[in-house]
Amino acid sequence: MSKVIPYGKQDINQEDIDAVVKALKSDYLTQGPRIKEFEEAFAEYVGSNYAVAVSNGTAALHLCVLALGLNEGKKVITTPITFAASANCIRYCGGDVVFVDIDPKTYLIDLEEVEKLLSKHQKGTFSGIIPVDFAGRPVDLNKFRNLAEEYNLWIIEDACHAPGGYFVDSKKQISKCGNGQFADLSIFSFHPVKHIASGEGGMITTNDEKLYNKLLTLRTHGISRTEGNYKNSVEFATGESGLLDYPGWYMEMQELGFNYRLTDIQAALGKSQLSRANEGLKRRREIAAKYFSVFSGKDFIRGQSGIVEGHAYHLYVIEVDNRLGLYNHLREQSILAQIHYIPCHLMPYYREFGWKEGDLPHSENYYRHCISLPMYPGLSDNEVEYVIEQVLKFFE
Repeated sequence: MSKVIPYGKQDINQEDIDAVVKALKSDYLTQGPRIKEFEEAFAEYVGSNYAVAVSNGTAALHLCVLALGLNEGKKVITTPITFAASANCIRYCGGDVVFVDIDPKTYLIDLEEVEKLLSKHQKGTFSGIIPVDFAGRPVDLNKFRNLAEEYNLWIIEDACHAPGGYFVDSKKQISKCGNGQFADLSIFSFHPVKHIASGEGGMITTNDEKLYNKLLTLRTHGISRTEGNYKNSVEFATGESGLLDYPGWYMEMQELGFNYRLTDIQAALGKSQLSRANEGLKRRREIAAKYFSVFSGKDFIRGQSGIVEGHAYHLYVIEVDNRLGLYNHLREQSILAQIHYIPCHLMPYYREFGWKEGDLPHSENYYRHCISLPMYPGLSDNEVEYVIEQVLKFFE
């Protein structure tokens, strides 16, 4: 097969193109009505009360820790098997990152290890935790919420891999990723390889109105345009005495914020993509089922993503010996498999804080063997078969 098969790829159709063209021909290219429409549609999709669109997933993480008031020197727990932004957002605010090892069966941060860590320190040592729905497999946030309440922690759910994913809570109810039931804030990414693509973009969801309003201000330079929130007087705002209303032009920068806004063009594309998110999720699960059925029982498979209820399958991971050999073989066959991820605690930046090899053995062992196979809705049955054929050919 001469066609290159990437590990992930956006799926753009004519409806998406038409939505973007319509936005380009409208009066708004940046802060227009499509942003609010996208936010409301996304909140409905995940089941949250509020959603705030931002420029990317990293910006979403940064705004979340800012909104929660993370201070310099405060400790926050996260997983090392994630993209660096999940940890970096803590450092942006001067916090200390504490990595906790993964469960080798689920690839998710290990709840028992988190509990052991917390039990060794006084309450108040840690401010929060950022669990990651890695590869699309949802973290059981019900259990993490119970732990968070015991130790007075906030939770930011990094759900970039898992829109449409869910887990079953202690009441046997489906709890969607990002619904705000157990996490204070949840974040999503609309990078092209994700479920919903808007070029770049991100979303924060929450059920907390105060946090929602805080996020709206922080994403736009710390500026408020809400009359009830103004701190300066009407007299100052208008330059005249005796008036009761603030003028239409007035706004206040009330704190140090950022320009983390999404454009109307991106929102138009994102909302169009969202309209067929369930269709894409169904296809991802079909591909995962095919991988699982073929690779189950193979002696070269040390582990794999498997079939898990509620899994959103941003990635399908297999663990193998001679991972480098397989990686090179697949690339020679035009299959651009990828590695997710190099453990964050062993990145040179975090090594400077004292992290070293051997600290988190399950994460490090996972990294030595993991490889992500192609996974995206546009992947044809023939291409899936070709990927499987080449994996089997290498080992057999």
